[in-house]
Amino acid sequence: MNSLQRVIRVGRLAQVNHEPIGTLFRRLVPPAHALLNLLIRRDWGPAGTLPLEGPVIICPNHISNLDPLVVGEYLLYNGRWPHYLAKSEMFGWPLLGPLLPKLGQIPVARASSSARDSLAMAQRAIEQGQLVVIYPEGTITHDPDEWPMAPHTGAARLALRTGVPVIPLGQWGANMTLPPRGIRPARPFPRKLMTVRLGGPVDLSSYSHDDPISVRAAAVAIMDAITEQVELCRGEESPTERWLQREQMRVPRGNAAA
Repeated sequence: MNSLQRVIRVGRLAQVNHEPIGTLFRRLVPPAHALLNLLIRRDWGPAGTLPLEGPVIICPNHISNLDPLVVGEYLLYNGRWPHYLAKSEMFGWPLLGPLLPKLGQIPVARASSSARDSLAMAQRAIEQGQLVVIYPEGTITHDPDEWPMAPHTGAARLALRTGVPVIPLGQWGANMTLPPRGIRPARPFPRKLMTVRLGGPVDLSSYSHDDPISVRAAAVAIMDAITEQVELCRGEESPTERWLQREQMRVPRGNAAA
Protein backbone atom coordinates (compact mmCIF):
# COMPACT_ATOMS: atom_id res chain seq x y z
CA MET A 1 0.00 0.00 0.00
CA ASN A 2 1.51 3.36 -1.06
CA SER A 3 1.37 6.55 1.01
CA LEU A 4 -1.63 8.01 -0.86
CA GLN A 5 -3.59 4.79 -0.35
CA ARG A 6 -2.89 4.97 3.38
CA VAL A 7 -4.06 8.59 3.48
CA ILE A 8 -7.25 7.69 1.61
CA ARG A 9 -7.98 4.74 3.89
CA VAL A 10 -7.96 6.90 7.01
CA GLY A 11 -9.40 9.96 5.24
CA ARG A 12 -6.65 12.43 6.16
CA LEU A 13 -7.30 14.86 3.35
CA ALA A 14 -5.24 17.66 4.89
CA GLN A 15 -2.08 15.65 4.29
CA VAL A 16 -2.48 15.73 0.52
CA ASN A 17 -4.68 18.73 -0.26
CA HIS A 18 -3.41 22.19 0.65
CA GLU A 19 -5.60 24.21 -1.73
CA PRO A 20 -7.70 26.86 0.08
CA ILE A 21 -11.42 26.14 0.28
CA GLY A 22 -14.40 27.04 2.47
CA THR A 23 -15.01 25.31 5.79
CA LEU A 24 -18.33 23.81 4.66
CA PHE A 25 -16.71 21.95 1.76
CA ARG A 26 -14.04 20.51 4.07
CA ARG A 27 -16.63 19.43 6.64
CA LEU A 28 -18.68 17.52 4.05
CA VAL A 29 -15.75 15.47 2.79
CA PRO A 30 -15.44 13.04 5.77
CA PRO A 31 -19.05 11.77 5.64
CA ALA A 32 -18.92 11.48 1.83
CA HIS A 33 -15.62 9.62 2.12
CA ALA A 34 -17.07 7.28 4.74
CA LEU A 35 -20.04 6.53 2.47
CA LEU A 36 -17.78 5.75 -0.46
CA ASN A 37 -15.67 3.44 1.69
CA LEU A 38 -18.81 1.35 2.20
CA LEU A 39 -19.59 1.19 -1.52
CA ILE A 40 -16.36 1.14 -3.49
CA ARG A 41 -12.85 -0.15 -3.92
CA ARG A 42 -10.36 2.09 -5.75
CA ASP A 43 -7.99 1.63 -8.66
CA TRP A 44 -6.56 5.09 -9.22
CA GLY A 45 -4.03 5.84 -11.91
CA PRO A 46 -1.30 8.46 -11.39
CA ALA A 47 -2.33 12.12 -11.30
CA GLY A 48 0.99 13.55 -12.41
CA THR A 49 -0.68 15.61 -15.15
CA LEU A 50 -2.95 17.39 -12.67
CA PRO A 51 -1.68 20.90 -11.84
CA LEU A 52 -1.61 21.45 -8.09
CA GLU A 53 -2.52 25.11 -8.51
CA GLY A 54 -3.99 27.44 -11.09
CA PRO A 55 -6.98 27.06 -13.41
CA VAL A 56 -7.67 23.80 -15.19
CA ILE A 57 -10.66 22.09 -16.84
CA ILE A 58 -11.24 18.40 -16.09
CA CYS A 59 -13.44 16.52 -18.57
CA PRO A 60 -14.68 13.07 -17.46
CA ASN A 61 -17.00 10.57 -19.10
CA HIS A 62 -20.41 10.23 -17.43
CA ILE A 63 -21.79 6.77 -16.59
CA SER A 64 -23.76 7.06 -13.32
CA ASN A 65 -25.25 9.46 -10.81
CA LEU A 66 -22.57 8.12 -8.45
CA ASP A 67 -19.57 9.04 -10.57
CA PRO A 68 -19.39 12.75 -9.58
CA LEU A 69 -18.54 11.53 -6.07
CA VAL A 70 -15.96 9.09 -7.44
CA VAL A 71 -14.34 11.71 -9.67
CA GLY A 72 -14.54 14.34 -6.94
CA GLU A 73 -12.81 12.12 -4.40
CA TYR A 74 -10.04 11.32 -6.88
CA LEU A 75 -9.42 15.03 -7.45
CA LEU A 76 -9.68 15.91 -3.76
CA TYR A 77 -7.11 13.35 -2.69
CA ASN A 78 -4.82 14.39 -5.51
CA GLY A 79 -4.75 17.97 -4.25
CA ARG A 80 -7.58 19.92 -5.95
CA TRP A 81 -11.11 20.97 -5.03
CA PRO A 82 -13.62 20.35 -7.84
CA HIS A 83 -16.17 22.90 -9.04
CA TYR A 84 -18.73 21.13 -11.22
CA LEU A 85 -21.05 22.38 -13.90
CA ALA A 86 -24.17 20.55 -12.70
CA LYS A 87 -27.70 20.44 -14.08
CA SER A 88 -29.79 23.22 -12.60
CA GLU A 89 -32.48 20.80 -11.38
CA MET A 90 -30.07 19.57 -8.70
CA PHE A 91 -30.04 23.04 -7.13
CA GLY A 92 -33.72 22.56 -6.29
CA TRP A 93 -33.29 19.19 -4.58
CA PRO A 94 -34.02 19.00 -0.84
CA LEU A 95 -30.93 19.12 1.42
CA LEU A 96 -28.37 18.94 -1.38
CA GLY A 97 -29.71 21.81 -3.51
CA PRO A 98 -29.13 24.68 -1.06
CA LEU A 99 -25.59 23.44 -0.39
CA LEU A 100 -24.42 23.41 -4.00
CA PRO A 101 -23.95 27.17 -4.52
CA LYS A 102 -22.28 27.41 -1.10
CA LEU A 103 -19.82 24.77 -2.32
CA GLY A 104 -19.02 26.77 -5.43
CA GLN A 105 -20.84 24.46 -7.84
CA ILE A 106 -22.22 25.97 -11.06
CA PRO A 107 -25.81 25.43 -12.29
CA VAL A 108 -26.42 24.58 -15.95
CA ALA A 109 -29.87 25.15 -17.44
CA ARG A 110 -29.61 22.65 -20.25
CA ALA A 111 -31.35 23.32 -23.60
CA SER A 112 -31.74 26.95 -22.56
CA SER A 113 -30.22 30.31 -23.37
CA SER A 114 -29.18 30.38 -19.70
CA ALA A 115 -26.54 27.77 -20.52
CA ARG A 116 -24.39 30.69 -21.69
CA ASP A 117 -24.59 32.14 -18.20
CA SER A 118 -23.19 28.87 -16.86
CA LEU A 119 -20.12 29.20 -19.06
CA ALA A 120 -19.70 32.80 -17.88
CA MET A 121 -19.79 31.56 -14.26
CA ALA A 122 -17.31 28.82 -15.11
CA GLN A 123 -15.04 31.40 -16.71
CA ARG A 124 -15.14 33.46 -13.52
CA ALA A 125 -14.16 30.37 -11.52
CA ILE A 126 -11.27 29.82 -13.91
CA GLU A 127 -10.19 33.44 -13.54
CA GLN A 128 -10.05 32.78 -9.80
CA GLY A 129 -7.64 29.90 -10.40
CA GLN A 130 -10.12 27.10 -9.70
CA LEU A 131 -10.45 23.59 -11.08
CA VAL A 132 -13.67 23.27 -13.10
CA VAL A 133 -15.21 19.90 -13.96
CA ILE A 134 -17.31 19.70 -17.13
CA TYR A 135 -18.97 16.55 -18.47
CA PRO A 136 -18.85 17.15 -22.25
CA GLU A 137 -21.65 14.64 -22.84
CA GLY A 138 -23.99 16.81 -20.75
CA THR A 139 -25.75 13.76 -19.33
CA ILE A 140 -25.11 10.10 -18.56
CA THR A 141 -24.19 8.26 -21.73
CA HIS A 142 -26.95 6.60 -23.75
CA ASP A 143 -24.49 4.49 -25.72
CA PRO A 144 -25.74 0.85 -25.62
CA ASP A 145 -22.38 -0.31 -24.29
CA GLU A 146 -21.85 2.74 -22.06
CA TRP A 147 -18.98 4.21 -24.04
CA PRO A 148 -18.61 8.01 -24.17
CA MET A 149 -21.11 9.54 -26.57
CA ALA A 150 -21.10 12.68 -28.71
CA PRO A 151 -19.99 15.79 -26.80
CA HIS A 152 -21.53 19.21 -26.48
CA THR A 153 -19.21 22.11 -27.22
CA GLY A 154 -19.24 23.93 -23.86
CA ALA A 155 -15.92 22.58 -22.56
CA ALA A 156 -14.22 23.27 -25.89
CA ARG A 157 -15.59 26.81 -26.07
CA LEU A 158 -14.50 27.55 -22.51
CA ALA A 159 -11.02 26.14 -23.08
CA LEU A 160 -10.49 27.96 -26.37
CA ARG A 161 -11.78 31.22 -24.93
CA THR A 162 -9.57 31.10 -21.81
CA GLY A 163 -6.54 29.13 -22.96
CA VAL A 164 -6.82 26.95 -19.86
CA PRO A 165 -5.60 23.33 -20.18
CA VAL A 166 -8.18 20.58 -20.61
CA ILE A 167 -7.33 17.26 -18.99
CA PRO A 168 -9.36 14.14 -19.90
CA LEU A 169 -10.45 11.72 -17.20
CA GLY A 170 -11.77 8.23 -17.81
CA GLN A 171 -13.60 6.22 -15.16
CA TRP A 172 -15.46 2.94 -14.90
CA GLY A 173 -17.28 1.09 -12.13
CA ALA A 174 -19.80 3.56 -10.71
CA ASN A 175 -22.29 2.29 -13.30
CA MET A 176 -22.06 -1.18 -11.77
CA THR A 177 -22.98 0.07 -8.30
CA LEU A 178 -25.64 2.55 -9.44
CA PRO A 179 -26.62 1.78 -13.05
CA PRO A 180 -28.24 4.60 -15.04
CA ARG A 181 -31.91 4.52 -16.05
CA GLY A 182 -32.41 1.08 -14.50
CA ILE A 183 -30.47 -0.72 -17.24
CA ARG A 184 -29.32 -3.20 -14.59
CA PRO A 185 -30.40 -3.82 -11.01
CA ALA A 186 -28.52 -1.64 -8.53
CA ARG A 187 -25.99 -3.80 -6.69
CA PRO A 188 -24.16 -1.81 -4.01
CA PHE A 189 -22.73 -4.98 -2.46
CA PRO A 190 -20.25 -6.50 -2.73
CA ARG A 191 -18.23 -3.31 -3.19
CA LYS A 192 -17.35 -2.57 -6.82
CA LEU A 193 -13.97 -1.48 -8.15
CA MET A 194 -13.85 2.15 -9.31
CA THR A 195 -11.12 2.65 -11.90
CA VAL A 196 -9.91 6.17 -12.72
CA ARG A 197 -7.31 7.20 -15.28
CA LEU A 198 -6.13 10.74 -15.97
CA GLY A 199 -4.61 11.74 -19.30
CA GLY A 200 -2.38 14.58 -20.36
CA PRO A 201 -3.63 18.00 -21.52
CA VAL A 202 -5.44 17.93 -24.86
CA ASP A 203 -3.62 19.85 -27.59
CA LEU A 204 -6.13 22.47 -28.76
CA SER A 205 -3.57 24.81 -30.31
CA SER A 206 -4.85 24.30 -33.85
CA TYR A 207 -8.48 25.22 -33.03
CA SER A 208 -10.17 28.62 -32.98
CA HIS A 209 -12.83 29.82 -30.55
CA ASP A 210 -14.55 32.07 -33.13
CA ASP A 211 -15.12 29.35 -35.76
CA PRO A 212 -18.07 27.04 -34.98
CA ILE A 213 -16.64 24.22 -37.12
CA SER A 214 -13.32 24.48 -35.31
CA VAL A 215 -15.04 24.48 -31.92
CA ARG A 216 -16.95 21.31 -32.83
CA ALA A 217 -13.70 19.68 -33.94
CA ALA A 218 -12.08 20.66 -30.64
CA ALA A 219 -15.01 19.10 -28.77
CA VAL A 220 -14.49 15.85 -30.69
CA ALA A 221 -10.76 15.95 -29.91
CA ILE A 222 -11.52 16.30 -26.20
CA MET A 223 -13.94 13.38 -26.32
CA ASP A 224 -11.39 11.27 -28.21
CA ALA A 225 -8.91 11.91 -25.39
CA ILE A 226 -11.50 10.96 -22.76
CA THR A 227 -12.32 7.78 -24.66
CA GLU A 228 -8.65 6.77 -24.66
CA GLN A 229 -8.66 6.91 -20.86
CA VAL A 230 -11.93 4.95 -20.69
CA GLU A 231 -10.33 2.27 -22.85
CA LEU A 232 -7.55 1.99 -20.27
CA CYS A 233 -10.11 1.71 -17.48
CA ARG A 234 -12.11 -0.97 -19.25
CA GLY A 235 -9.17 -2.81 -20.81
CA GLU A 236 -10.83 -2.91 -24.23
CA GLU A 237 -11.14 -0.88 -27.40
CA SER A 238 -14.04 1.49 -27.95
CA PRO A 239 -16.26 1.40 -31.07
CA THR A 240 -14.88 3.24 -34.07
CA GLU A 241 -18.10 5.30 -34.20
CA ARG A 242 -19.72 7.35 -31.42
CA TRP A 243 -23.32 7.46 -30.18
CA LEU A 244 -25.22 10.60 -31.19
CA GLN A 245 -28.31 10.80 -29.00
CA ARG A 246 -30.48 12.91 -31.32
CA GLU A 247 -30.01 10.30 -34.06
CA GLN A 248 -30.30 7.34 -31.67
CA MET A 249 -27.35 5.68 -33.37
CA ARG A 250 -23.58 5.66 -33.68
CA VAL A 251 -22.10 7.96 -36.28
CA PRO A 252 -18.54 8.68 -37.50
CA ARG A 253 -16.61 10.39 -34.75
CA GLY A 254 -15.88 13.47 -36.85
CA ASN A 255 -19.63 14.08 -37.07
CA ALA A 256 -20.31 13.27 -33.43
CA ALA A 257 -20.76 16.60 -31.73
CA ALA A 258 -24.15 17.40 -30.20
